[in-house]
Amino acid sequence: MERVQFMTQGYGAEPLHRYCDVSLPVPLDQIFTYEMPETLRHRVRRGCRILVPFGARKLTGIVLRTHNDKPDRETRNALQLLGEEPALDEELLSLGTWIANYYCSPLGEVLRAMTPLAAEVRRGRVWALTDSGRQAARQLLIGAPESDPTVHILSLLDHQSLTESYLERKTPEAKKVLRSLQRKGFVIVEDTAAERDPLRAPSLKLIVEFKTRVDGEKLRKAERELISFLELHPGAHNLAEVEALVKDASTAARGLKRRGLVELSVQTTHLGTPDIRPPHELNPHQQAALGTIESFLDKKQFQTILLQGVTGSGKTEIYLRAIDATLAQGRSTLMLVPEIALTPAVSGQFLHRFGDRVAILHSAFSDTERAEQWRRIRAGKAQVVVGTRSSIFAPVQNLGLIVVDEEHDGSYKQEENPRYNGRDVAVVRAHAAGAVVILGSATPSLESRHNAEKEKYLLIELPERIARRPMPEVEIVDMRQEFLETRKQNSFSRRMLDVIGARIDANEQVMVLLNRRGFSTFAACRSCGERMECVNCAVTMTYHHRDRRMLCHYCNYADRPPKKCLKCGSDHMHFLGTGSEKVEEELHLAFPKARITRMDRDTVSGKRRYETILHGFRAHEYDILVGTQMIAKGHDIPNVTLVCVVSADVGLGMPDFRAAERTFQLLTQVAGRAGRGDLPGNVILQTINPEHYAIRLASMQDYRGFYDKELQFRRMMRYPPFAALANVMVRSVNQQQAIDISSEIGRFFGPLVKDVKVLGPAEAPIPRLKTEFRYQLLLKAASRKRLNELLHNLRAFAEERHWPPTSLVIDVDPLSLL
Repeated sequence: MERVQFMTQGYGAEPLHRYCDVSLPVPLDQIFTYEMPETLRHRVRRGCRILVPFGARKLTGIVLRTHNDKPDRETRNALQLLGEEPALDEELLSLGTWIANYYCSPLGEVLRAMTPLAAEVRRGRVWALTDSGRQAARQLLIGAPESDPTVHILSLLDHQSLTESYLERKTPEAKKVLRSLQRKGFVIVEDTAAERDPLRAPSLKLIVEFKTRVDGEKLRKAERELISFLELHPGAHNLAEVEALVKDASTAARGLKRRGLVELSVQTTHLGTPDIRPPHELNPHQQAALGTIESFLDKKQFQTILLQGVTGSGKTEIYLRAIDATLAQGRSTLMLVPEIALTPAVSGQFLHRFGDRVAILHSAFSDTERAEQWRRIRAGKAQVVVGTRSSIFAPVQNLGLIVVDEEHDGSYKQEENPRYNGRDVAVVRAHAAGAVVILGSATPSLESRHNAEKEKYLLIELPERIARRPMPEVEIVDMRQEFLETRKQNSFSRRMLDVIGARIDANEQVMVLLNRRGFSTFAACRSCGERMECVNCAVTMTYHHRDRRMLCHYCNYADRPPKKCLKCGSDHMHFLGTGSEKVEEELHLAFPKARITRMDRDTVSGKRRYETILHGFRAHEYDILVGTQMIAKGHDIPNVTLVCVVSADVGLGMPDFRAAERTFQLLTQVAGRAGRGDLPGNVILQTINPEHYAIRLASMQDYRGFYDKELQFRRMMRYPPFAALANVMVRSVNQQQAIDISSEIGRFFGPLVKDVKVLGPAEAPIPRLKTEFRYQLLLKAASRKRLNELLHNLRAFAEERHWPPTSLVIDVDPLSLL
């Protein structure tokens, strides 16, 4: 009979569970069962992180259940518990389960995305000799020169197993030699993983808190010196600075922390300079909106509010006051912003308003910094969380309000597993928490506005700017007519250059938008027409003048600019098209005395470059800011009186049913950057499609007109919001395999889809991406439940057919069909 352990010897004691079910970050719809060592059985709880073996690897998973149900198959032992407290509480585990079911993603990959603690596991590789390797080593070591890298590696491994990092320090060619020895069967490798000290971060603050008296304690010399220093200099100190004054301060500090004599915490750095603006007096529309929001906060019940206000209508001030009201009730707040570029500006306002109660979460921070912020939130030290998409998973306690700013923005949609939409997940989380969720935008997505029309959401409108500032005047320049009159294919019309010059002379500032990176869009041969394409993707490469290279914007493959055509050998290579880098150069030529800067993905690669550029422009260190969509949303710079759009047509020709909606939103948003101070604003849109309804209605700032027009198209073609949509993508480095799998899926759907329309299979708009061939099927269904059922059946079918787990990609509610 199997021995059962009990927590206590008393009557009614509960037995300790022997097994745990673990969700692992692998692309499999499967839960894995492990046996727990006796030392873990009383500590492991649902939601905890645990280190387990998986094949030759060691993975971190989330415990879903502990039990005594003996599995049918042999189990392996769990290795280590990572943290005593559950990483995910019941609310977040339920949210993760909903995401996995709705978006057809493996639960393990969803839960991995919800816990930003990967930096706390130290991973490595350990190499050891096999029996045959040991025999070969003894033969080679006889009389062989020690300088030979292979001999040196074998001699090091002859007596013990060693880490890869140690071997690399001893022999520069270690990786190459180890791979060669592994192919011969002389060495084996094992992945290792261990819990990392979360306080071993690049920047630390030493916070002193004497918990017991030091008298009588046996302390090392470094520990005594550190204690003496801290007694003489009370307060918080940067550990790196203390290290310069006290030898071995880092080691001593950790020893003292283990004894409870000092406290260590990671020094967190907030991006951004506080944009200190005193709260302005609310106009009647703002007062009415805030009153409605506060009434729902007082009820402490779920409500989704669509706050639609024109650009400059004061939505941010309403957010801040709603957060004040939530904090006054003792509840917490989540604030989502779409772009990393917005986070410094927004966090600056929030830090000034709410101080240490604010936590910032976004990808500009290191893994350690994100983990520290995450722990602050879980401990209840931060009641206001500001961040981008993944912040929706922050372990906020007693959630009362979620704000999703610029709710229409496409960056809320994740483009890799799990392919969730942060806005929609926010609504689901608020519903579970009984919280209020505010979706704010000047140009709401058609789905959100349609939900408001159907009274699923409450619509609140802000129809005018604060302080009764006028909306900017928009002028359209027809570039077809410009060409006929000048007979030149210029980036800028005469009208645009004249107005830019006048604004610079008046000491005002200008924003110039072209939503395309690089200098030239592509390079082509004038003799045969061949274009230079990426070796990994079926797309042309973009020329970047500053770096003197051709770059693929999908896989980042780079090459030298071609001097000759690779196809016909002609010297007549021509660079065509215009990007933001070229716009910046042409403006320098047109206005040599103007101070010009650029903000796109190429110029803001550094951790703080976003804020450096924006702060400089806000301080009027620059006259003109050139950029891509990064400059279009959220920035409030009072001295900007002119916004120029070099090509309003960029994006209109994309093979995507949302192309017109994206164009309208981008143009409306960027136009809203003008005239946000005391001076009125103007906007110039250059286009070759002045009759297109998206451009025409954006110039009129007419959201209602665009909504009605676009809704007719969506209804007629059965696109969202009139149908549930899913994109099924098949990808493989083997084209024939991709064709075969997509054909099988087409046959699978055949007899099952009486109430679901299936388009395809067909080659994807970008047929090859990152070396993989791509084919897709588009599914439209009137019933979301029926679509979800069909997609889960497809995943089960894929498992039956033993397709490679990564070959099938299911994107529910896709924002892009490329």
